[in-house]
Formats: sequence, structure tokens, C-alpha cells
Amino acid sequence: MAQPLRFRRAPGRWDADRVRSTLERPLDENLGATAGSPWFGSPPGYDARRFDMDDGSFALFCWTDDDGDPPPGVSGGPAGYWIGNTETPSELWRTDKYGFDAVPYPVSRWTQRELLAALHDDEPWLAAYPHVSWYFLPVFCSKDGAETTRAFFRDHAAGFPDATREEGTGFVERTLRPGTLDPYRETMAGKLGTSVSPDVVRMSAAIAEFTAAWLLSDSGYEVTPEIEVTTGHSLDFRATEPDTGRASLVEVTRPQPVSSRAASDPVAAVRDTAETKTSGQLEAHGGGVTLLVDCSSFPASDWTRIREARPDVRHKPAVVLRARPDGHVEGYRKGSLPIDLSPAIDWLS
Repeated sequence: MAQPLRFRRAPGRWDADRVRSTLERPLDENLGATAGSPWFGSPPGYDARRFDMDDGSFALFCWTDDDGDPPPGVSGGPAGYWIGNTETPSELWRTDKYGFDAVPYPVSRWTQRELLAALHDDEPWLAAYPHVSWYFLPVFCSKDGAETTRAFFRDHAAGFPDATREEGTGFVERTLRPGTLDPYRETMAGKLGTSVSPDVVRMSAAIAEFTAAWLLSDSGYEVTPEIEVTTGHSLDFRATEPDTGRASLVEVTRPQPVSSRAASDPVAAVRDTAETKTSGQLEAHGGGVTLLVDCSSFPASDWTRIREARPDVRHKPAVVLRARPDGHVEGYRKGSLPIDLSPAIDWLS
């Protein structure tokens, strides 16, 4: 699987002739490339080119004689920054890669303006969702995942059954709006994946983590994702009470409806999925983790059966919940929860 879009930093002195001979010419020979001015003005102190290939891929390159704010651990001096979802010219093969937050801010800002404009040119409807557009930009514009990740929102309503793309995408927009996960954008956006093959199940599981972060934040907790524990595993979140500093670990799983799995009924689907999680990561950890079982992929009829049965999930403490695109979340508890999600979840009586 390819990775989310990242920058390559090429130290050394660049000029228009070097760009033409080592970047534009190889791209044109292999893919057919049109080089020109970028859509937006170059970052201050930089020259820039945009490359559009005949196959629809693109690249951006900017360069300066004085990189005054290089990535951490890198000395300044002349350098160029490359980003694109096309083949990388051999001149740049041995260069180091950096995320959007590591490169100089003017470079990152200019690049994201270019990418957002191109994204909204391809998918005009996404312009109504600025947080979704920005947050998932590294995968929406990635080499292999552009079509599959966009289609997940456009054609699959971000994993919500019986919902429109506007409803599903609007839900994710609201979860991102507070900025809770902004510092973890590269890691969290990458969970959506950059595979050329669509995987709605995996993508829906990724959205469950965004739902969980929103629930925790809405309930007053500070949220930190990807917590490494002594077993060698990573758990999804640490939820910290800001006033006391008391922290709890949280793991998330998202069962799939019966139609997409071997389980014979939705109750069994919930039990089986939770058992897979509890017999792996949580069993190895030895307790102390709250399990959130997100049933948002289930249609209303399946959720009704789960509500009536209230199945155990072979782990305590646990919360079994279902979120709807309008923001309403309901669920039930198993065991004594170390975290209070009452501000965000309507508990079943």
C-alpha cells in the first residue's frame, strides 16, 4: 500500500535549467508532462513549478537559495521541495520525506492551497466540507488512494447505512471541526488508507476512531491517539481528565453488519468482533482498557435487535453504541466505566 502524500526535500542549489533537465524532461518522456506556473503565487522567497501529466497525475516543486526554516534536524541552505502523486524523478530518489507540518509553513500553506483547489475542481461537492477536505488531503490526493478515499465519502456516505453523502460527510465534518485531532493529522488521516482497491470495511473502522475521539472530547476529556503500551501493542486513545490528570485507555472496534460477514445475526456479529479484539490486544494488555464497540455500520433493524438483546462483549468495561449522521448517539454499558460519556451518549434505559 502506498503512503499518504508527503514532501521530498532535495538539498542543493536549484534553478529553472536544473528543474527543466532533471524533473520536467524525465516526466515528459515517461508520462507526458506539461510544466507551468502554479495556480497560486509561489511561497515568499521561493520559485515554483506545477507539473500536470497526461495520465491525470500531478506534482509541485518549489526551491529557494536559503531554506531558513528547514525540518527538524536539517541544516538550512539552498533546497527544493517536491510533492506529487506521480512517479518520482530519479534525481529525487534518495531524498528524505516529510509531512505537511515538518516543512516550512509557507511551503506547506502554498501546497495545500494548490491541492485543495485541485480536489474541489475534481469533487466540487467537497468544498462544502472544509475540515474533511483539509484533514484528509494527504490521502485524497495520494498516488493510489485518491479515488477510493473520495468514493468512500461520495458513494458510501462515510460508512453510514441509509444515509446520503451529505449526511455522512457532514457527520465527519462536525467531528473534525473542534480541532481535537489536528495535531495527529498525518497519523489519523492515513488510517483511511491509500490503496487502489476499495475497502469500505477498513475505512468505516477508521471513522469509528474519529467518532470515539469526538465522543471523548465532547465529554470533556483531552484525547491522545496511538498509545504504545508495554505489551508492544498500540491502543487507540488515552482520555485524560484536564482537571485531575487522571488518564484512561480506550480501544475501539466497529462490527460489520451481517450482510458483509459470516455471523448469522447482528448480536453474534457484535460478540464475534468484540471477542477478536479482547482475545488479542486487550487480553495481552491484562485489563484496564475501556472498549468502545461502535455499531454505526448496522442498519436500524439490526441495531434494534442489539438494543433488545444487550449482548455481553466478553470484556468489561465496555460501551456498545451506535452513532447517526445527525449526531445522535445511543448505547449501553457493561461494567463500571472509568470514563463518563454521559454528555455525549444517550444511554438506553
